[in-house]
Amino acid sequence: MLEKISSIKNIPHSEIVKLAKLVQYQEGQVVSRTISQNQSVTITLFAFDKGEGLSGHSAPGDALVQIFEGQATITIDDKDYVLSSGESIVMPAGIPHALEASEKFKMLLLLVK
Repeated sequence: MLEKISSIKNIPHSEIVKLAKLVQYQEGQVVSRTISQNQSVTITLFAFDKGEGLSGHSAPGDALVQIFEGQATITIDDKDYVLSSGESIVMPAGIPHALEASEKFKMLLLLVK
């Protein structure tokens, strides 16, 4: 029997989980946990301490952000969007974007190339 190689890692399989509980806040840091990464898709969980962020950059694919808790300011092509728990936004491929924690926040990032 061939061993199946899992595409999803760092998360329990066949269990109900709360994704926000899989990353913990750390003072003065951005914490990340990669769930899946291949040529087409990257799925990552993040926990940002207040005032932390990701500086301006662009991505090779569309990036969907889902905020689990807290609040973030996401800048896309020089326009600011304030997102809170339960809200999402797509950062389009090739367009500069940045994130800053207005307060502590946790999010899921789904990058589709």
